[in-house]
Amino acid sequence: MPTPMHSNGAPAALQTEFEFTLPRGYVDAEGNLHRHGVMRLATAMDEIAPMRDQRVRNNQAYLVIILLSRVITRLGNLRDINTGVIESLFSADLAYLQDFYRRINETGSAAAEVVCPHCEGRFEIDMGQVGG
Repeated sequence: MPTPMHSNGAPAALQTEFEFTLPRGYVDAEGNLHRHGVMRLATAMDEIAPMRDQRVRNNQAYLVIILLSRVITRLGNLRDINTGVIESLFSADLAYLQDFYRRINETGSAAAEVVCPHCEGRFEIDMGQVGG
């Protein structure tokens, strides 16, 4: 994907936060549903720090729980996105967030090219909105 440019030819600012909509949503203790959120790009420390956690040492699968709790900056009106929140997500939402994390950190974009099965036309969609 080409580097975004301003009309004056200068490189555009790097986008570091991406909005998303969960397919199902997180239900908090009061029964409120939270589906819309923001994920930031991961830093090297985001990927290194969980390796020091005993939960990851005991079970490598827990890495994604800690990683997502570090990079999701907003989910609905929740103030604290912690491992308990990520652990309580429906499996469809966890799978969606893992894919979203990979997409934005590998390409720097939430966009994906898709092909229409009927007309075979190609177009881009915002994967941040696919969940909703």
